Amino acid sequence: MVKEACAGRMEFGICMLNPQGDKKANQHIYPVGTHVKVTDFDLLEDGLLGVTVEGQGYFRIDNITTEPDGLRMGQCHWLDAWHYELPQDAIVQMRTKLKQIFERFPDIRALYQQPSFDDPLWVMFRWLELVPVEASRKQELLQQKDCRKVLNFLTQLVN
Repeated sequence: MVKEACAGRMEFGICMLNPQGDKKANQHIYPVGTHVKVTDFDLLEDGLLGVTVEGQGYFRIDNITTEPDGLRMGQCHWLDAWHYELPQDAIVQMRTKLKQIFERFPDIRALYQQPSFDDPLWVMFRWLELVPVEASRKQELLQQKDCRKVLNFLTQLVN
């Protein structure tokens, strides 16, 4: 799968793992994931392949099957982007603090070729990646129809 994706012929999904889920029943994979495309790859010092991906959207898994080689394939449906109409100042503090994190931690900054600090959804998704909360809570937030609950949750954490 990675070989095909690196050759530019395939995109794939990345999901969070549920440590309490039954691996044989594929319940260890949370249902909401990110659809990604490979933007770069490199052979690492330890001989492993480092793959850089960029999120393209997100989906919900309806069913997972396991191939004989262990590869898991999912039947999915796309999730709509959050609907939002936010006041201009709604994410100012979150944006400012995220910029500070990027400045203080170059390794985090290096993960994003083109940061989109002016995009409220981009800022909120970055915070969801960074905040140390249970994956189950992140899954709950990602499934919201609009971003106001997510914004409220993140604003409380950031402030």
